[in-house]
Amino acid sequence: MPKSLDQDTIILCRSCDLAVQRRALPSNVRALCPRCHTALYDVPYCSVNGMLALCIAAILFYIPANFLPVLEIHFLGSIRATTVYESAVAVWVQGYWIVAVAVIAAAVIAPGLLILSILLQIIIVKRRLHSDFWQQTYRRLLKNHGLLSQLSMLEIYVISFLVAAFNLSDFSDIYLGMGTFCFGMLFLVILFLQREYNLEHMWRMVHEE
Repeated sequence: MPKSLDQDTIILCRSCDLAVQRRALPSNVRALCPRCHTALYDVPYCSVNGMLALCIAAILFYIPANFLPVLEIHFLGSIRATTVYESAVAVWVQGYWIVAVAVIAAAVIAPGLLILSILLQIIIVKRRLHSDFWQQTYRRLLKNHGLLSQLSMLEIYVISFLVAAFNLSDFSDIYLGMGTFCFGMLFLVILFLQREYNLEHMWRMVHEE
């Protein structure tokens, strides 16, 4: 290892173990290993302010997505409209309580906690809250971020009610309203938020304080 390299900024390539000194990069640029060209690190496209805007947008879509009907069925004069929560309750009443719990956890609780977790992390960083309480909270949020990301599975629910709408369209009239739009937009915003969120960058902010 060259003696001129700064020990605090050295990273090892995951493929060839070459020691490379980390350098400042412009936004949306990725650093590659000079020997094997493996991606080493990059700079997120979105700034902290960009992620804050995504969090606010996600909260705005989260509320109507869970309280407005996502599916409206017209069948022989009968009209049935259901929200995500009501569909989980209906599944519970039919005896499939494991499925109901999975729907509530993956489509309601986990996405909400994920949005609030990232939002609180951003607030701690932007407000420079350096007290022990806030720093311990920040580290705890970072440690649990992976679990919340894995539990949040909006894409499965989006695919489920689209498949249900397609199958039921032969027997009844299906209407997708504002709740469907908000749920779809919530899925897209969280997808983009998770793409821009970089756990390594957030951990680095702890050491930069």
